[in-house]
Amino acid sequence: MSVTDTYSRGRSLVGERPLAVLVGAFAVLLLLDFANRLLFGGLLLSDVGSLVWNGLMRGLIIGLAGIGLSMTYSILNFANFSHGDYITSGAFSGWAITYLVAGFGEAPWPSLLLVGAGGSVYASALGITAATTPLAVLAGLVVAGLGTIVLALAIDRVVYRPMRDAGGISLLITSVGVAFVLRYLIVFVFSTANRGTTASLSIQEWSVPFFDGTVGVSAHDLTLLVATVTLMFAIHLLLQRTKLGKAMRAMADNEDLARITGIPTERVIRWTWIIGGGLTGVAGYLMVLWTGTIDFQFGWLLLLPIFAAVILGGIGSIYGAILGGIVIGLTWNLAIIWIPGEFGRAAAFGMMILILLFKPQGLFAGRTTA
Repeated sequence: MSVTDTYSRGRSLVGERPLAVLVGAFAVLLLLDFANRLLFGGLLLSDVGSLVWNGLMRGLIIGLAGIGLSMTYSILNFANFSHGDYITSGAFSGWAITYLVAGFGEAPWPSLLLVGAGGSVYASALGITAATTPLAVLAGLVVAGLGTIVLALAIDRVVYRPMRDAGGISLLITSVGVAFVLRYLIVFVFSTANRGTTASLSIQEWSVPFFDGTVGVSAHDLTLLVATVTLMFAIHLLLQRTKLGKAMRAMADNEDLARITGIPTERVIRWTWIIGGGLTGVAGYLMVLWTGTIDFQFGWLLLLPIFAAVILGGIGSIYGAILGGIVIGLTWNLAIIWIPGEFGRAAAFGMMILILLFKPQGLFAGRTTA
């Protein structure tokens, strides 16, 4: 190819896809700056490894919570804005049991069930960590999932089921109302206080050698990793290997056709709430375990990154929600290399917008539950 042909192709690319050229140039500048920092000591590979590890942890939580939101959308055809408060509700129910099991006999049970509201009992005094109180953490994890399932089924029966034929907009607006009701019920019971949930100084941590330093991996990181990967793999098997999973995929593709072919759609919807609710509650519990704090609106604040993950992965795609969550989590953390940490969330949304500009249907190109 001659120099003239190369120049002509370059001009054509700039004229036809200026945004792609601009993004490519910006990406090259970031990579050059990244390489410069590594070569001249401004940044250590171990620092990058820590950011990637923490970003993966955040991404797995967002992805796990995103599965429930994606299932709701693909099968019920509405964006559930109360999803974030399901996360908070599940987390509080799970941590109430964790406090009760870990502190039984050491503090009054009402204070334990209220997760130490008003400073009546502290997690540090109870020594709560995944390594020191494994039964309490496991019990809380199970109850978080089961409690959110019960909550999701009850709200569906009372609120969403009678409105099933009202359309997506009506259901969406209703879900916003449900979100506010749940949030202020949580405030009424547990208060607005932000409190610690784990004995942070007692969390077991290992320093894993990584090139020019170490990466810290805690017992809570490993708990989160094992729980999320196991549940995601179980969802994969459910969708691909069971009759229920096939019915869900069929209903996500075409509800009317699924009904005509004899698929019990109401049963599928019920199982959608059961599975989605369980995963959502577990995700909320794990988020609190990982961060070590809980408050009444953390699920609501997490809702936008979850929506971003679902949209990025491809609305209605379970696998897309998982991949989207990981992309959002990694971007959120790695952006700290160039911008202040408080802007990490904005960088994650920027990455979502950027990818959608080039792939509008998302990373999984509009595939549904399958």
